Amino acid sequence: MARTTSAGGAEIEYETFGDAANETVLLINGLGSQMTRWPEDFCRRLTAHGLRVVRFDNRDVGKSTWFKAGDEYTVSDMAADGIAVLDAVGAARAHVVGMSMGGMIGQVLAADWPDRVLSFVSIMSNSGNPDLPPPDIAFLRQVAPDPAKDRKAYLDHAEKSAQHIASPGYPWPAGALRARAEAELERAYNPAGVARQMAAVGASGDRRSKLRTIKAPTVVLHGADDVLVPVEGGRDTAANILGAELRVIEGMGHDLPPALYDAFIDAILRAVQRAHAPA
Repeated sequence: MARTTSAGGAEIEYETFGDAANETVLLINGLGSQMTRWPEDFCRRLTAHGLRVVRFDNRDVGKSTWFKAGDEYTVSDMAADGIAVLDAVGAARAHVVGMSMGGMIGQVLAADWPDRVLSFVSIMSNSGNPDLPPPDIAFLRQVAPDPAKDRKAYLDHAEKSAQHIASPGYPWPAGALRARAEAELERAYNPAGVARQMAAVGASGDRRSKLRTIKAPTVVLHGADDVLVPVEGGRDTAANILGAELRVIEGMGHDLPPALYDAFIDAILRAVQRAHAPA
């Protein structure tokens, strides 16, 4: 059942799966995407490994607070939202997992709240290093058709955009990306929030100095075929976190198709294992 908690002027929607007595995994999603991008089936597969899973809508997306024109916030504010969610579910510490922009939020959370982080998994993200190949965000800047005026055109655009960044080696089942777009449209639609989230990421700049302070056992997962955030971003992230383990998957793009559930879960379980290994 979904619940909300207050954080820095925002109401944050979150959901939990599994036994509250188990260690918590906090899942942080990416730019403009709702917490449902961590699908329920994926979350329940994680609970089968003796973990409690928490997912939440970042501010300005889904059913969390939508901000107004002219409002600004930072990646640190978004990381603090994650801490507020952990407080709400009574988790003193958690295994933090961030995907894309969520990886950037997780980096800040792990650096600034080290006592709250058991382990960290950064997925298809980067360090903010200005010398890295830039994210290919041109297609994100395309103006999507207004679904209120032309629902089909909007869904066509959403499906095409998802296919553009999808994993070539792990294709989605036929019709799945369109069905996802329809479900997300029905749940919540706030395109203005994407620009504010992008501004927050841009303002976070080069995060390498923060990455070097992270003490939590870290696994970095990236797709060799990621056209949105090139794999060099994952390599640089791992290079700047002491002891980080890098996993590069051939055929993986910038998404979480069902065929990659096991690879993502294995990376998370590896981080959990490292958190409990003798020093």
